[in-house]
Amino acid sequence: MVNKYVRLTLACALAVLTAISAQIQFKLGPVPYTMQNFAVILSGLLLGRFGALAQLVYLSMVAIGIPAGAGFKGGIGVLLGYTAGYLWMFPVSAFIMGLIREGIYRKGSLRELMILWIGSVIAVIPLYLVGFAVFYRFASGCSEFMTRCCYMADYFGLNLSPFWAVFFVSVMIFLPQDIFMDHVIAIIVFRYLHELLRQRGYDLP
Repeated sequence: MVNKYVRLTLACALAVLTAISAQIQFKLGPVPYTMQNFAVILSGLLLGRFGALAQLVYLSMVAIGIPAGAGFKGGIGVLLGYTAGYLWMFPVSAFIMGLIREGIYRKGSLRELMILWIGSVIAVIPLYLVGFAVFYRFASGCSEFMTRCCYMADYFGLNLSPFWAVFFVSVMIFLPQDIFMDHVIAIIVFRYLHELLRQRGYDLP
């Protein structure tokens, strides 16, 4: 069993990993794409429901001004900006992923890994829904944001209404890489670290 000190150490390490993954970014539109989904999913996989703790530590780092947000940004303003909805849901998504892992993972079979992958898709639903809702609130009050969203949709050959253009730019455009790369990498890393911890006498909760 992982004792509270090991759990806290892992939570802090995963918070730092989330901060690092925030800097691996590129922009397709107003919302930057980062590798943070990888860290959020890995938090839940490694710590179970306590994965939320790692993400709360990360949000605390941002809140007190540590430049842990995308683009080395920090401060309360980051947690109140147009991408805040995604950040608010990091602990929720990590918690959901953790519950799924606790209920599913036993021997690391291919079937278990596939269920974990499906579970990772479920875990990020609140992240994207709240992220979209907050971003849309900002975009609907800012003609520049709305214009950029519509431009991006047109760039991909999509003739969408402003609402769906924002949904495309803030959700749909990120799903392929999140689901088929970030989540897969998180599961592979988890499987390796789980075995490594087990060999050292630490069984994850």
